[in-house]
Amino acid sequence: MVKISPSILSADYSILKEELQRLKDAGADWVHIDVMDGHFVPNLTLGAPIVKAIRRVSDLPFDAHLMVDDPLFFVKDFAAAGADSFTFHVESKSDIEETITAIEQAGMKPALAVKPATPIETVFPYLDRLFMVLVMTVEPGFGGQSFMEDQLSKITALKEELQKRNLSMEIQVDGGINKDTIVLAAKKGANNFVSGSALFSQSDMKAAVAEFKSLAENA
Repeated sequence: MVKISPSILSADYSILKEELQRLKDAGADWVHIDVMDGHFVPNLTLGAPIVKAIRRVSDLPFDAHLMVDDPLFFVKDFAAAGADSFTFHVESKSDIEETITAIEQAGMKPALAVKPATPIETVFPYLDRLFMVLVMTVEPGFGGQSFMEDQLSKITALKEELQKRNLSMEIQVDGGINKDTIVLAAKKGANNFVSGSALFSQSDMKAAVAEFKSLAENA
């Protein structure tokens, strides 16, 4: 099932409550929340207190993507703040098995992400414990970057491995997703799409979300 998860990295933070309502009215499936610590990636964004605040004004699923050195340290905070899923990077410093266990025990769904330079095979040992794998199609850190088409082969390899092991999960793609690139990723087997500027820049976001879904479903 196709899901559209707009990234609030591209939202207007001065009216975040209204932006979240705009996402719901537009038919967005999830809210993608990019969390950066200024160390793992060269940018600094929001933390658990902001997630807790916006949880009070939105009932959409919160998809927290932690681009941080030590994601294990933040698990309890984001669970308490109201995150539904917790994605962390295979390249981070936290022990992967321990972090997955902590996420599960905190009542969230665990997911792993891979940067463009990281082989997709690094997540294979953990697939039977994951809710989702996120394939980054830009270098994480900043919004508005161009889609890296050479990352599509990772989606193919992941899809094949899941089929081989009779596993089913969300395959998420994040980075440069627009009307053209969503088709490319969907054709390879992705079903969950993070998009920031391509959606938030639209005057009619509802129409844009519907078009994204239709393009992915018919790819």
